[in-house]
Amino acid sequence: MDKNLFKELDEIASDFQVKILEAALKGNDDNFDVLFELANAYTSAGRYGEGLKIDKKLAKIRPSHPIVRYNLACSLSLLGEMDESLEELEESFKLGYHDYNYVIRDPDLENLRKDGRFATLIEKYLKRT
Repeated sequence: MDKNLFKELDEIASDFQVKILEAALKGNDDNFDVLFELANAYTSAGRYGEGLKIDKKLAKIRPSHPIVRYNLACSLSLLGEMDESLEELEESFKLGYHDYNYVIRDPDLENLRKDGRFATLIEKYLKRT
């Protein structure tokens, strides 16, 4: 099988997952678990703007959830919003997200890693561990 076929199958699976999660939200717009999965599905499907919208909603529902804030930082980075992404990443650290090894290789933060402030932030929190 060629790579194009695998890519097409991945896209079909991503679209299917999004449709199922969107349907699960009907009449239950604040379901945290479904919203969380939907944000991830949007991002996986390359629908970054829609993922960001859901991540912002999740941050309003659970502002002290470190993974929610981390995911918001990722969505912002994917869309080139470096200032906000850096703020959310730091907030996720303050709230207890400490998987720094993943942070430094997470492809969603690739844009942010190009910003010199990223290294400064990581160093600041690595010194605390």
